[in-house]
Amino acid sequence: MSSELKHIALRGLFWNAVDKLGVQSWNFIIGLLLARILLPEDFGLIGMLAIFMAIAQSLVESGMASGLIQKKEKKDEDFSTVFVFNMGVSVGIYGILFLSAPLIASFYNKPELTLLTRVLCLSILINAFSVVHRTKLSILLDFKTPAKVNAIAVITSAIVAFYLAYKGHGVWALVGQQLTSAATATLALGIMGIWKPSVTFSQDSFKALFGFGSKLLAAGIYSQVMNQVYNIIIGKAYPTAQLGFYTRAREFSDLPAGVVTSIINQVSYPLLASIQDEKERMIMVFRRLVRLGAFINFPLMTLLALLADPFITWVLPPVWKPTVPLLQWVVFSRLLFPLSSINLNILNAVGRSDLFLKVDLSKLPIVILALIITIPLGIKAMVIGQVISGAVAYGINTFMPGRLFGFGLWEQIKEIKMVILATCIMAACVYVSIELAEQPFIKLMLGGITGGISYLLITFLFNMKEMEDIKDILKKIKNRK
Repeated sequence: MSSELKHIALRGLFWNAVDKLGVQSWNFIIGLLLARILLPEDFGLIGMLAIFMAIAQSLVESGMASGLIQKKEKKDEDFSTVFVFNMGVSVGIYGILFLSAPLIASFYNKPELTLLTRVLCLSILINAFSVVHRTKLSILLDFKTPAKVNAIAVITSAIVAFYLAYKGHGVWALVGQQLTSAATATLALGIMGIWKPSVTFSQDSFKALFGFGSKLLAAGIYSQVMNQVYNIIIGKAYPTAQLGFYTRAREFSDLPAGVVTSIINQVSYPLLASIQDEKERMIMVFRRLVRLGAFINFPLMTLLALLADPFITWVLPPVWKPTVPLLQWVVFSRLLFPLSSINLNILNAVGRSDLFLKVDLSKLPIVILALIITIPLGIKAMVIGQVISGAVAYGINTFMPGRLFGFGLWEQIKEIKMVILATCIMAACVYVSIELAEQPFIKLMLGGITGGISYLLITFLFNMKEMEDIKDILKKIKNRK
């Protein structure tokens, strides 16, 4: 990797880390504090609407933002065309959801979902204004500005959420949080003048961008349905509180896994797309990203699984105790997320969104089979099914990169074998350490410290390549002080 490209990649990783680790950590803490005020049923109600929100957002973006990033020569009319399309679709989608709200409420047998749906889905309209702005920043590999914007949105939305929660408004505190966050971020991006919206619409531009993006749209909708189908099933078949436990477990696991995946995803796609004509260089970057994704995510997720019991016991009231076994399994279903994301990103980076769609659809039978087997066995069995299907899905995701670039499943396993070994040794050290304590807080602190020190020590002893990237990032942080 050239020094210039390495500098760009590390700068992107640095500001993405500031954004995701900083902002999302605050979001995580805010969620914990809200969970101490609100009931599992409140989180369950929002979980019931998650699939509709996710699909709606995929339809609004329509994969055209990814098309803009992948396109080599971008014109102003391309950005304007995407903006006009996004706004038009968002209005139509909101109208459909507004009219369908009573049907959604009837499906779950929750009359309160009618008004909740109509209010919460306003965020779809708000977010549509900022899609192009964020895409423009990604193309420029500017992740510093989104970090600032997201920080402002988190603080503002937290104030609104806590006010509504303490006033006894229950689930509306969560609705207010999402709407305020979306509105604040969109307004901040507009004020910064990153891109000036216009109503220009080019049919040629639309055909080119949608031709690429439509395949990503189909894959995105499919992915969201598969990702959120558990919410529908649990919300329909079990008490609302059970869905609240499941959504909390997912949110806890999504902090490390989601942050790592998002950081690498947002940096890897525009970075790989920028060097798509330099195959050897791109493969070198691809290999390095796979190692880095495993190096960060494997120990984090393993540590969270080991400390799930003392963590939930210490930070949340006893009513949330059923979250523990779900969290212990959910984290492992997220273990390979960053690596799967990188494998799919390289297909988009070289303009093969058709292969992206085929790869995604090929995993459908695995997901369906897992659901058929585990639904009658309960929520915990369903989560274990996610772990197994996730591992199989990763193998499928590596097939095309293996054929196109000679870096498939077996090559990737060999590339990260030292990370796997280091993680296993760390897990053994943590397991022994937490057995020495009884109090949840002591277990949590002892396990966290042991895990961090043992993993760093092992990586230094093994002289792992990923430490070079970490050192470079730390140098950048030091130079900014």
